[in-house]
Amino acid sequence: MNRSSRPLSRIWLLIFSVGLLSVSCTEDTTVIITDPLEGESLYGIVRCSADIQGPADIEEVRFYYTAGATEHLIGTDTDPDATTWESAWYTPEASNGAGTVVAKAFDTDNATYTAVVSVTLYNPTRSDSIPDGAVKLTPQNDLNPPRFNPDIPELQDTWEDPVPLAGPVNTAGAEDSPFITPDGTTLYFWFNGDVAKSVIEQVDDPMTGIFLSRKTDGTWSEPERVYLNYYDEPSLDGAPTIHETTLWFASARAGNYKDLDMWTALFQNGRWGSWQNAGELFNQQYEIGELHVTPDGTAIYFDSSRNGGMGEKDIWVTRLQDGQWTEPENIAAVNTELNEGWPYVSEGETELWFTRGTPAPEIYRSRKEGGTWQEPERILTSFAGEPSLDREGNLYFAHHSWDETNNRTAEADIYVCYLKKE
Repeated sequence: MNRSSRPLSRIWLLIFSVGLLSVSCTEDTTVIITDPLEGESLYGIVRCSADIQGPADIEEVRFYYTAGATEHLIGTDTDPDATTWESAWYTPEASNGAGTVVAKAFDTDNATYTAVVSVTLYNPTRSDSIPDGAVKLTPQNDLNPPRFNPDIPELQDTWEDPVPLAGPVNTAGAEDSPFITPDGTTLYFWFNGDVAKSVIEQVDDPMTGIFLSRKTDGTWSEPERVYLNYYDEPSLDGAPTIHETTLWFASARAGNYKDLDMWTALFQNGRWGSWQNAGELFNQQYEIGELHVTPDGTAIYFDSSRNGGMGEKDIWVTRLQDGQWTEPENIAAVNTELNEGWPYVSEGETELWFTRGTPAPEIYRSRKEGGTWQEPERILTSFAGEPSLDREGNLYFAHHSWDETNNRTAEADIYVCYLKKE
């Protein structure tokens, strides 16, 4: 069942669910599952909801998913004042295929009231969204490989040459917008399996969005989708940045102040949740774009085309003072009439890394001396952008290939320049 049929299905549910979808221990009290709907195909995060009709004094509702002989507890709602009983269900924990969602309500006398709906789980993989025949970009067929600026010879004395990140992260799709955690063990990035998809198609694609991969014993894991919305509330999420237990990300979805807003999520019980819009101050007044929070949490560097800039897009900073975020300051030393953005700031704010469009993206670095940002130097050329560094100084970035015919990115991969060991 696709999303366009949900409103009609809801009318059908309200009229017929008592007779067709619900079972009760008495004639007086009935459980009605209002989410998900009978026959729906589900993925990602599902909001399971049930209404209770009747006089029973309900104190708890449990939701289960049953496939074959296996029953899995989704969650429990014990809110005594609830009018609708709810629990979020992270469906990737279950296997794809047909099953049932069960709601069991328990009253104060321990009587049980039950409702059941049939559903189908289908959590796709990244490979499902990559078109047949897509050609993987490799260093061997790359016409514009990323290179260090030849005018600064000491760069090659500092880092190893750029290479694609080893392991399962890179595919024939587009891996972009990397963020490496300071300890170098978790990589967040944006993925789109088919660069020919329109924005609307990307919104509806469950595999377009933010992913993460973990490094264990030097090996990167198969990336997993970071869901930041319910499956029936479409969004297009990207540009991940982590500060402690807060994930900042850009999103196109309902509830925005503009087409693309910054949102936040909190790390809770082993995954990201409690997502919410970052607020009117950041999104409407400051018009923040892609950002980086300083390690001490006292400053946010971001890109924006807000009024007062020097070019199309500039880098700005706002600082936390007395519990309030200050009016953004333009980092004039690094901004030009071109596009500057996608900032990364080192610990102690000693280095500011960013992307400049010339028009092809290139990576620059500015150092702070005597409290003042210096003239930036070009570090990497040839479609290299969105730098992110770990605490050891390894440099991660996105490398793009360009489709001249269609005037768009043909593919993108995550690359890394490892700091040379002394």
